[in-house]
Amino acid sequence: MSTRSSDPTGTRPSDPTGTRPSDPTGTRSSDLTGTHPVGLPVQAPAGAGPEARAAGEERGEEREAPREPASRDRYFDLLRAVALFRVVLYHLMGWAWLPVVFPSMGVMFALAGNLMARSLRRRPATDVVRGRLRRLLPPLWLLGAVGVTGMLLGGWGPDAEGHPGWWWLHLAFWVLPLSDPPYAEGLPGVPGLIGDDWAVAVGVPLWYLRAYLWFVLLSPLLLRALRAAPWPTVLAPVALSAALESGPAAVPGWRLESTLSDIGAFGACWLLGMAHQEGVLRRLPRYVVPSLAPVVACAGLWYALTQDLRTGHDLDDMPFAQALWSFAAVLLLLHLSPAWREWPRRLRRWDRPVTLLNARAVTVYLWHNVCIVVVGSLWDRLWDVGVLERDAHWVLVSPWPQLPAVWLLTAACVVCFGWVEDLAAGRRPRIWPDGRPGAHRA
Repeated sequence: MSTRSSDPTGTRPSDPTGTRPSDPTGTRSSDLTGTHPVGLPVQAPAGAGPEARAAGEERGEEREAPREPASRDRYFDLLRAVALFRVVLYHLMGWAWLPVVFPSMGVMFALAGNLMARSLRRRPATDVVRGRLRRLLPPLWLLGAVGVTGMLLGGWGPDAEGHPGWWWLHLAFWVLPLSDPPYAEGLPGVPGLIGDDWAVAVGVPLWYLRAYLWFVLLSPLLLRALRAAPWPTVLAPVALSAALESGPAAVPGWRLESTLSDIGAFGACWLLGMAHQEGVLRRLPRYVVPSLAPVVACAGLWYALTQDLRTGHDLDDMPFAQALWSFAAVLLLLHLSPAWREWPRRLRRWDRPVTLLNARAVTVYLWHNVCIVVVGSLWDRLWDVGVLERDAHWVLVSPWPQLPAVWLLTAACVVCFGWVEDLAAGRRPRIWPDGRPGAHRA
């Protein structure tokens, strides 16, 4: 079984023109685990000496600039919202071509790498890593409190992995996901309410949190390597993926192999985001990205086709093809990115849903798979309605009518569980953070 999460089985998955500055004010949008804008450095009081100003900068204190609220990069917000919508759509539909049209996981890793590099430029590495972990882990703990409790009540126990000691030890990955947290397979569901594969739906998407955690922990070293040797560093994960694919790199144990495979598949995307923030991509001649990205994309697509790209066997099962395709797509998206401090007129209608998806990205990602399983189980009961089976058979066999129900149930999860993202970020909890000021306070 695939262990990724941008497909129904759990798929995972630059700016050389200088059109986007490196944003020294630090006002860009956040990554999957942090959705509020980062403010400007604290200004020392008027008349303060250079020692006081230097101390404030060394501590990395931050606040919003007076009289000018921090703005968001709405282009990055739009990319993240589209990526999340595509993940949900793909998990429901299962079409192998969707990750080719838009490689969601590569895009989200690139946006996270961009934010990580910006934060590391402004604050000590230990503070940045600790802040990212604080935002990442509480939503996971809430999911574990609900999911693992349900698994235990369903009969899951120490014999699941063959040795009680290892089972208890591996449960610690629900606290700190340095590897994939264990989950039950084959547990019975609740007839007519939730299917038998609900526990798999809870556990499979967690590969993303594991990969994200490792990228966060490695980011201080990656940033130093990027500054010393930019392009060898960016391309190193692709080389790692090629080595794992071709066989010279023998990896002991599936847990280490999974981690290295994800680093190889998406590490270049994370590093491209950091390179964009560091201004590395702007130093490329204008013609390089439009010339290079299509060639790399075609190589990735060709390799995927040779590996039998189809529904049920997609880019998630082909890490090297994923690495090439995601690298090319992210490189092109960062090259084309406009600096949107405000929405273009034609996109203003999408402001609230995009804002909501960015504010509750972790909640949507963690809970949507369970929502798909619940909706599918309830949909099966409609076969008992004779008029539907006789006159509207297409409603029962098509996944399209299920899509609004999946989003409706996901919205309920946002209301019930999303507030933990605010607490993790040190904000006042909100029920429905779609950007309307002063509304929907929890």
